[in-house]
Amino acid sequence: MARAPFAGEIELVFIGTRGNTEPRSRRHRRHSALLVCCADERVMIDCGADWLHAVERLAPSAIVLTHAHPDHAKGLAGGAPCPVFATAETWASLEPHWVADRRVVVANAPFRIGGLRLQAFPVEHSIRAPAVGYRISRGRSAFFYVPDVVAIRERSRALRGVQLYVGDGATIARPMVRRRLSALVGHTPIRTQLGWCAKEGVADAIFTHCGAEIVLGNARELAAVVKRLGAERGVAARIAYDGMRVALPVLAIRRARRAAAPEHA
Repeated sequence: MARAPFAGEIELVFIGTRGNTEPRSRRHRRHSALLVCCADERVMIDCGADWLHAVERLAPSAIVLTHAHPDHAKGLAGGAPCPVFATAETWASLEPHWVADRRVVVANAPFRIGGLRLQAFPVEHSIRAPAVGYRISRGRSAFFYVPDVVAIRERSRALRGVQLYVGDGATIARPMVRRRLSALVGHTPIRTQLGWCAKEGVADAIFTHCGAEIVLGNARELAAVVKRLGAERGVAARIAYDGMRVALPVLAIRRARRAAAPEHA
C-alpha cells in the first residue's frame, strides 16, 4: 500500500499521461490524469474516456476538470462517486445526468478542497471546449497544472512563486498551433513552455498529456532531449509516465540546495 503524504506535503501521482492520441505504450497507457494527495484528500484532475467505470476504485474525494474534451471528461459518463468541480463553460458541454454533485469553478477566484487551495486560470487551447489551468497550493508548496495549452492568459500571475510547472507534452519542439477565427488553438511545444518557466522563475517542469512523438519514441533518448532543453534554460525538466510520483517539498529542498551550493563545487 502506498504511504500517505507527510503533514504539509503535496504528493502528485501521474495516474495517466497519454494525450488525445491512438497510440499507447506501457509508460503512457491511460489518458492524462493527476491524483493530488494531501493528508486525507485525494483530488483527481481530469477524467478522460479511459477512466470510464474505473473512477470508483481510485476513491477520489473530489474531481476537478480542466475542460470538456473527451480525453479529459468522458470518464464521467459512468457517474462520479464524489463532487466534481468545473467551470460553467465546461458544464455546458457535458451531459447533465453524468454528475450528481456539480460544483462551479469561477476563473481567477480561489476555492478550497480540504487543505488544498485551487485557482483556475483561463488558457488558450480550444474554442469549443474552453480550458483552464490550475494553480494548486498548500502552505508554501505550489504547482501549476495545464495539460493542454497554447498560451496562459495571465501567465506571470499564474506561475508566480510555484515550485513546479506540469505542462503539455503533445510535442517537444514542433508547434501544433493554428488560428481558428480570432483565436489560437492546439498545443504549444515543450521547448516554448520551458521558456515560460525560465522567464517566470519556475525551476522544475514535468510534461504530461504526451503525444505520439513521446508515446512511440525512445523514452531514454527523449528524456535526454527534454532534460537538455530544460538545462539550457535553467529548468530541471522531465517527461511524466503512468505511475510517476512526485512530492513537492522534495523539489523545494533540492532547489534550495542547488542555490546554496558553492559556485566552484
